[in-house]
Amino acid sequence: MHRSSSEASAADFAACRALLRKGSKSFAAAALLLPARVREPAAAFYAFCRVADDAVDELGERAAPTAAEAAVAALRERLGRACAGAPDDSPVDRALAHVVAEHALPRTFLEALLEGFAWDAEGRRYETLSDLNAYAARVAGTVGATMAALMGARGPDALARACDLGVAMQLTNIARDVGEDARRGRIYLPLAWMREAGIDPDGFLARPAFDERLGRVVARLLAEAEALYRRAGAGIPMLPRDCRAAIQAARLIYADIGRVIARSGFDSVSRRAVVSPGRKAWLVLQALVRPADGEREHGAAPPLDEVRFLVEAAR
Repeated sequence: MHRSSSEASAADFAACRALLRKGSKSFAAAALLLPARVREPAAAFYAFCRVADDAVDELGERAAPTAAEAAVAALRERLGRACAGAPDDSPVDRALAHVVAEHALPRTFLEALLEGFAWDAEGRRYETLSDLNAYAARVAGTVGATMAALMGARGPDALARACDLGVAMQLTNIARDVGEDARRGRIYLPLAWMREAGIDPDGFLARPAFDERLGRVVARLLAEAEALYRRAGAGIPMLPRDCRAAIQAARLIYADIGRVIARSGFDSVSRRAVVSPGRKAWLVLQALVRPADGEREHGAAPPLDEVRFLVEAAR
């Protein structure tokens, strides 16, 4: 059964907000700083990301790769109906359809996100940093680009910096979850970096354990993320004033995860880095006091090659 996207209701958006609170405490905390005009559509977008990711993850864990591919194909069809204004009879789909129509959201952003989920379902590995950035562009650069578009910041420089932030966050996630991913049979660190450090990727997956060699790989990835956080900071003044503190808070909180990992000697196999609630509150306060502190020289830097297609899609 389908309904017009115009029929998205307050209850539909409330269901999306509930998924946001349950699925990402950090994102939800930062979203509280957003104005309602952005917070509502952002929750709808996040909710679609969540249900799509869950659909692929759950099926991919217990079924053959062909079944996971079928799940992604079904999600693409579902997205197509939402973008056409004929969403499935679901709160998330109705809310997403409304947001796509209301904000002229490029379909490329959402299709790229699903492509990233498909790569996860395939168990794809990444040989180089560029390969990994291409994955991060899809599962996280798309989030940055979408958030910027929902705020009304559609200039190429603003979008490039938003994608920088998304990719930086994903690299941080990967650095934090090395052990957790390995125990699920997954590896996201650049394979070439691991071999350069003297680590056999398959051997590591068979017996995940931390040593100084792996620590150097994690530190290297976090250095790449930190460089992107600095570039992303230059984009915050390009956002509407009432949106800057929220994005600054998200930037500071995620960058701090890397610092927690560093303090543990870059061991993200035997422990998982967590930013304490008190520390998050302090960082949010810093974002409110200084919502924009980026290095301006990075503002006009060209986009990463791997996210260029997202920047161009918004033109």
